[in-house]
Amino acid sequence: MSIALFPGSFDPITKAHVDILKRALPLFDKVYVSVGLNSNKTALLSVDVRVQMLKQVFIDSPKIEITTYEGLTVAYCKSIGATHMIRGIRTVSDFEYEKAIAQMNHALEPEIESIFIVSKPGYSSISSSIVREILRYSGDVEQFVPAAVLPFLKGL
Repeated sequence: MSIALFPGSFDPITKAHVDILKRALPLFDKVYVSVGLNSNKTALLSVDVRVQMLKQVFIDSPKIEITTYEGLTVAYCKSIGATHMIRGIRTVSDFEYEKAIAQMNHALEPEIESIFIVSKPGYSSISSSIVREILRYSGDVEQFVPAAVLPFLKGL
């Protein structure tokens, strides 16, 4: 069984995340979409809300399991039996950052491969950071997030 991990903060999940995951799904038997807990980041949404959002977005996707984890991502991969890590690339700077992390991860756990999926041009400007900024100023994020996420963002 081929297992992959798609890690992220998903604060909130965007249409770009969904696109990357849908394009990666045919490559694997099972994909864990996992919220990484990072004490150095101040999240807009609680971990519980992010998990609920992900479950709602992927409610009809039996190959996807939603989880959370803390610590090294490659260690979590190993604990769930994942041999691949899915990462989305929007820009050249994303590639440089992700390449460095992938190389370090490979040094720590050589059997875990990073798979880079380049975003479609229409999604390359969408990031959770930008969506959070729009939300902070009461802007409309409907075009950037899946419809299932909108109820979770009301009142922010």
